[in-house]
Amino acid sequence: MNRFLNTVVTWLRSGYPTGVPENDYLPILALLSRRLTKDEVLLVAGQLMRMSEPDLADIGAEIMLITDEVPAPADVERVREKLVAHGWPLDDPRDTEDAE
Repeated sequence: MNRFLNTVVTWLRSGYPTGVPENDYLPILALLSRRLTKDEVLLVAGQLMRMSEPDLADIGAEIMLITDEVPAPADVERVREKLVAHGWPLDDPRDTEDAE
C-alpha cells in the first residue's frame, strides 16, 4: 500500500473505529476525489501540443479521456499552466489585459 493510501486508511480507521456507516460512503468518496498525477498532466499537455489551437474545452476533453470523469477545475488549470509555461498560446480571457 502506498503512503497516500495508508494515510487515508489510517484517517478512516481513526474516525470510524467500528466501520463507516452506509450514509457516509458518498461524502467520504467526495473528499477523496481523483487528481491528475504529474505524469498525467504532462501526457495531457503533450497531446494538446499536437493540436493547432487548443483551448480550455480541449484540455477538459483530454483529461476526460484519461480519467473517464468530468475534469476538476484545478486539473484543467494545472494543464493550462504547463502549456503556458512552454509558450503555448491559449485563448483565455485571463491572458489579456482587457479581462479586468
